[in-house]
Amino acid sequence: MWSYEKKLQYPVKIKNPNPALAKVIISQLGGPDGELGAATRYLQQRYSMPYAQVKGMLTDIGTEELAHIEMVSAILYQLTRNLTPQQIQQSGFDAYFIDHTAGVYPQAASGMPFSTATLQVTGDTLADLYEDLAAEQKARLTYDNILRLVDDPDVKDPIRFLREREIVHFQRFGDALRIAQENLDAKNFYAFNPSFDKQCNPKNTVFSPSCVARGQRRSSGQQAAATGSAQATGAVQGAQTGAAGRNIAPSCGANQAQKTR
Repeated sequence: MWSYEKKLQYPVKIKNPNPALAKVIISQLGGPDGELGAATRYLQQRYSMPYAQVKGMLTDIGTEELAHIEMVSAILYQLTRNLTPQQIQQSGFDAYFIDHTAGVYPQAASGMPFSTATLQVTGDTLADLYEDLAAEQKARLTYDNILRLVDDPDVKDPIRFLREREIVHFQRFGDALRIAQENLDAKNFYAFNPSFDKQCNPKNTVFSPSCVARGQRRSSGQQAAATGSAQATGAVQGAQTGAAGRNIAPSCGANQAQKTR
C-alpha cells in the first residue's frame, strides 16, 4: 500500500528570500519539463504498460515526482515569503504578484501556465518510454540551467539533489526499455502496439516464448514477409489472415532464434 511521510524527501531551509530567483525556479514546477508534468505523464502512462515491472517503475518514479513537486513548491514559498512592496517591484516579481500574490502557482519561467499539452500518453510501450527518457534529460538540463544562475548554497543544495534524481530516473527508464524490448519481437518492435493488440501481449511475462506465427517456424524469407505485412496492414489484420505464415503478424515475445544467431 502506498504511504506518505509528512516530511520533504530532502530538506529545504532557505534563509534569504529572493523573488527574482523564484521566477526561474518556478519552471520546474509548472514548466514544459517540470515536475508536475513528469508526475502526470508517468502515472497516466502506467495503465497501458503491458509489463508489471515497467508499470511498477512508472508508479515508483511518478510518485517520487509528486515528492519533487513538494520540494520545488517549498523552495518557491521560502524564496517569496515576507516580501516588501519594494522587493516585489525591484525584482520584477510584481506581474506574478498581481495575479497570485505569494501563492505557489504552477507555471513556466516565461509565465505560461502549466499545460498537459507539453506531455504525451500514447499507449504505445516504446513511444512512451522513449518520451520518458527524453523528459528526464530535459529536466536535468533545466536544473543545470538553474544552477548556473544560483549562488545561494541554501538553494543550490536541494536543486543539486533534484538534478541527481533525474539522472537516476533516466537510468531506471533505460532498464524499463530493456525489459520491454526483451519481450517484443527483436526484429520488429513497431509492428504492433502491445497495449492495444492483445494477441501480441503475454501478460506479466518477463521473458516470453519465441516470436513465431501461430506456432509455425519461420524461414528468413517468411520473417521478412511477415514484417512487411504487419507494417502494411497492421498487427490485428495480420493476425486474422489465412494460414500462410508469412501473412500473419508476429506474436509478442523475445525472438529467441534471432538471439542465438
